[in-house]
Amino acid sequence: MRRINDFFIRHTWAAIVLGVVVASVLTWVLYPGRSPGATVVRTCLYSVAGVAVVLARRRKEKGVVGGSTERLVSVEQHLRTGEVPSDPEDRAAVREIVERRLHQTRHRGVALVFFAVLIAGATVLFGLTGGPLRTVGLAVFGVVFMGWLIWNSNRQTRRLRTMRDALRSGSADGAARAAGPPPARPAL
Repeated sequence: MRRINDFFIRHTWAAIVLGVVVASVLTWVLYPGRSPGATVVRTCLYSVAGVAVVLARRRKEKGVVGGSTERLVSVEQHLRTGEVPSDPEDRAAVREIVERRLHQTRHRGVALVFFAVLIAGATVLFGLTGGPLRTVGLAVFGVVFMGWLIWNSNRQTRRLRTMRDALRSGSADGAARAAGPPPARPAL
């Protein structure tokens, strides 16, 4: 999994292409009357804003960590593993990325509720205009997607807060101690 994550961090275009392909297939399955080519073109046009946001965020994060893709991969590795870097420059880069991401996610609760209402509304409208089988499929997809979104959001926020606490404590193994069980007490 580490190699896949590193590959997508190094090659943003691959993550974007994979996202467009998956969205195109899903759209084509929901609306099979359209040609696959037209579905891919339509999905690409709808994805322009999302791609712009991803590329702008990536450019800013690369600037924060020093402008290097390899350094950004290193910072992401530290965040995924919970390992606090020992080098002062790396600590500063990780600290800056953690603070930026925590600031960006400060309204995640409202965003998750908005997505849940949006998916529920789309499912209801789809049920009024589409067939029952597709409606059930969309409802199942919506529940699974929202479950994954909430789980992933909580996991990422917990990782960021653990790393922030470890960086503030100043210890090299602070993230591992904060994330793991408390140390065993010696027997008397």
